[in-house]
Amino acid sequence: MNVAIITGITGQDGAYLSKLLLTKNYKIIGLLRNKTSLNLDKLNYLNITKKIIFENCDLNNLADIINIINKYKPNEIYNLASQSSVGLSFRNPLDTLNFNIFSTANILEAIKIIDKNIKFYQASSSEMFGSTNNLPFTEKSIFYPVSPYGISKASAHWITVNYRESFGLFTTSGILFNHESVLRGNNFIIKKIIKTSFDILKGKTEVLEVGNIDIKRDFGYAPKYVEAMYLMMQYEKPDDYIISSGVSLSIREIINYIFDKLNISRDKIVINEEFFRPNEIKNIYGNSFKAKEILKWNYEMSFYRVLDILIEEEKKLYE
Repeated sequence: MNVAIITGITGQDGAYLSKLLLTKNYKIIGLLRNKTSLNLDKLNYLNITKKIIFENCDLNNLADIINIINKYKPNEIYNLASQSSVGLSFRNPLDTLNFNIFSTANILEAIKIIDKNIKFYQASSSEMFGSTNNLPFTEKSIFYPVSPYGISKASAHWITVNYRESFGLFTTSGILFNHESVLRGNNFIIKKIIKTSFDILKGKTEVLEVGNIDIKRDFGYAPKYVEAMYLMMQYEKPDDYIISSGVSLSIREIINYIFDKLNISRDKIVINEEFFRPNEIKNIYGNSFKAKEILKWNYEMSFYRVLDILIEEEKKLYE
């Protein structure tokens, strides 16, 4: 039986990846900062909580990671843990940089010390590209991050590449663009829009307050994106892959679609400049040709189709 360690297991991607690996007969070890404050909502939603072994582990403590690896002897480690909010990274840049960079370096160093045959997946991000204007982005595009979060992810990405090239480790990176599901946290924009829309319908709130809704992003469906993570780890050679839909939509277009579908007046949209970020990317989308060609990853969903799925799933939570 293959053994996989997953950091960030209680997040959206960790939950869907766990569900996928369980279908492949993996033994899954989920690393947590603190089991006593465990939020299992996403894993419970997928009915997989009891199938996972949970361990406390401070990813900024190399000794903790070494002990876990020695205990379970994993074949694969998926590093999905991070401070993942771009907005929060502007408010707490040092915490974001410290955790996102050094947690990755510690895991890689532990693998180098214990067993170089352990495969490692790094959750990289489209935010690494930042304000580079040559669209669509490919694996050869230049990074120019414009947020502490993007900077931290770019640093962790290059550390991952360095351990592959310098020490011969199997380290692969998925450069994922925005990917959504019903399991997204309420602080992420698509989840906020849909949840607030139902709050408006139920009379719990009057308006949807948002920041700059004319920015454009490349959005996809999270369960399909984690399939690409798995495929990267099964391929014979480690590499870096962009995972994206290849199409960008503005937040305004998305809000209008959701409001129109739910018969909510667009007058309920309120722009609040307090939600504007100091340095905002205007437009971003990627090209996943490499992943489709080499990994045989298949993705053909329009984001409007994804929105239909999310609206129906969120509706069930209100019933």
